[in-house]
Amino acid sequence: MTNTISKENYLKTILQHTTDTNEPVTTNDIANTMGTKAASVTEMLKKLSAQKLIKYKKYKGVTLTNSGRQQALLIIRKHRLWEYFLVEKLKFRWDEIHEVAEQLEHIQSDILVDRLNLFLENPQFDPHGAPIPNKKGAIKKSETFKLNEVRDNKESIVKSVSDQPDLLRYLSKIGISIGSKLKVIEQNSFDQSLLLLINNKVKVQVSSDIAKHIRVQP
Repeated sequence: MTNTISKENYLKTILQHTTDTNEPVTTNDIANTMGTKAASVTEMLKKLSAQKLIKYKKYKGVTLTNSGRQQALLIIRKHRLWEYFLVEKLKFRWDEIHEVAEQLEHIQSDILVDRLNLFLENPQFDPHGAPIPNKKGAIKKSETFKLNEVRDNKESIVKSVSDQPDLLRYLSKIGISIGSKLKVIEQNSFDQSLLLLINNKVKVQVSSDIAKHIRVQP
């Protein structure tokens, strides 16, 4: 089971990196994300390459094969379904669920996942707004923008946020959640921070870095 967990974590990490950039991910990037040594990453990449789950050339980075991508998407499906279950049925806060779902995503039972999805009535998005891949690995895409890309005096709806616990706790504190209405009143020219109007009620100043982790739809 330990080998399976390790393999799945690598596939998921590679998918997340290559989805964001559409470029091969480097050994060092994988090592930094997973908190391990580059030499250990290289050993695992050789094994994944032998299983035809990745395309790996030394010094040229790593990409997933179709088979590897499919497996990675199904791991993410399980993770996001469990996150939805934890929030909607067990009443966890959205900042409490990532590590628990990290453990649950490695359960090897297709029938359990199918029944979980049925029990949850086929949710399309996790509590952070990330799309949940379907049973075939297909993922629903929607056109969204980073909050710091929105012009002044434009109103938008929060569609997703990064699932970093510290960020999620801060957003809860200032009243931002999935579905919140945000209006950018002003962008500070010095540090690019934003003055926001939340749900037509509360004004809050947020940093540019926080704004980059909030995706909205006009």
